[in-house]
Amino acid sequence: MAITNQSLQESDPELFELIQAEKKRQTEHLELIASENFTSKAVLEALGSCLTNKYAEGEVGKRYYGGNEIIDKVESLAQKRALSAFGLNPEEWGVNVQPYSGSTANWCAYVGLLKPHDRIMGLDLPCGGHLTHGYQTEKAKISATSIFFESVPYRVNEQGYIDYDKLDEISALIRPKLIICGASAYPRDLEYARFRAAADKCGALLLCDMAHISGIVAAKECNNPFEYCDVVTTTTHKTLRGPRGAMIFYKKQHENAINFAVFPSVQGGPHENAIGAIATTLLQSSTPEWKLYIQQVLKNSKALAAALISRGYQVVTGGTDNHIVLWSLRAQGLTGSKVEKLFEKANISVNKNTIPGDTSALSPSGVRLGTAALTSRGFTEQDFDTVAEFLHRGVGIALEIQQKHGKLLNKFLAGLENNPEIEKLGEEIAKFAGGFPMPG
Repeated sequence: MAITNQSLQESDPELFELIQAEKKRQTEHLELIASENFTSKAVLEALGSCLTNKYAEGEVGKRYYGGNEIIDKVESLAQKRALSAFGLNPEEWGVNVQPYSGSTANWCAYVGLLKPHDRIMGLDLPCGGHLTHGYQTEKAKISATSIFFESVPYRVNEQGYIDYDKLDEISALIRPKLIICGASAYPRDLEYARFRAAADKCGALLLCDMAHISGIVAAKECNNPFEYCDVVTTTTHKTLRGPRGAMIFYKKQHENAINFAVFPSVQGGPHENAIGAIATTLLQSSTPEWKLYIQQVLKNSKALAAALISRGYQVVTGGTDNHIVLWSLRAQGLTGSKVEKLFEKANISVNKNTIPGDTSALSPSGVRLGTAALTSRGFTEQDFDTVAEFLHRGVGIALEIQQKHGKLLNKFLAGLENNPEIEKLGEEIAKFAGGFPMPG
């Protein structure tokens, strides 16, 4: 049999076994990383389809290669469904579905809207912002955004809420060309009218990065950024539960600038298999079933926050409006980096995260939790109380290890090895998680 017609198992058994191992890991783990989800069978089929074979540089109807008659229809379908999913008037709004990722989408938007060294404002990374919103430290410019543009952050207050008054004050002083709203680790809904007012005062454009909440926006279960923003970017794989990809929505006056920024300024040929998968994702997000899914995501995040609080823990802002719970371990004397490693050995996937008052992103006091992925597997509020109990038991083990081995990270990590309590917890979690269905 020709190698082109062999299955993956036949052609590359080593990789096949790794994929099977990852499938088992996903099934037996509690996936609590807020930027992850389990996508549908239809999306996986589109990703593995013949659409991956086609090169399609350019826009619909204006390609640089022949043979794109069907591809144009696929991409047009994705665009049409994107506008429909978010209730947008195609005479006022357009969308580019070609960006490879959320970071690339943000960069394309900046290239289209700004000139080098223009001033921008975004939420500071330690306060829940994203690297691409302009993160820099006192010693170094970290993201490309801060390297090529003049970045001034706004921040959250001591309670963890965005300080809109300070945002007003700083933006009026520095007069940025662009204000970015949206976050990577912010558990509350955004007040877009406040952002719009600040932008209007200083003559700035307003961009929302709704990557984390796009599925919630589509379900109309949170404030709507499209009512106030000039440009809206998003990934397609978080709460939207699609493939790895991104979209840029824009007011029609920015159409040429955004599309030219995507191609030829930043990208080459779009990944049409991902665009096909985005199209079917958007169809799913326009169904009554989708609204019920998102409503359950929100119920579950509130239940998880309440369950942690009832066990004596602090949650940043005291709760959540979306799928994110920011869990503080400062009072317990633990770091997010330590418990992340412990939970990984116990079949729980989380990520360490800064919380207000932290000074180090590598050794923060918090853990970011998300409920979108496990909700896709059918978890309800009662199940998340069980999840909270597993987390609580993990912290108890971490405190014992720290007391025995000391606070230094390398010594703590040594205490994780061949630990019977962690192994027992992991076995219980694998059995519990394995009892739920896996989408796809």
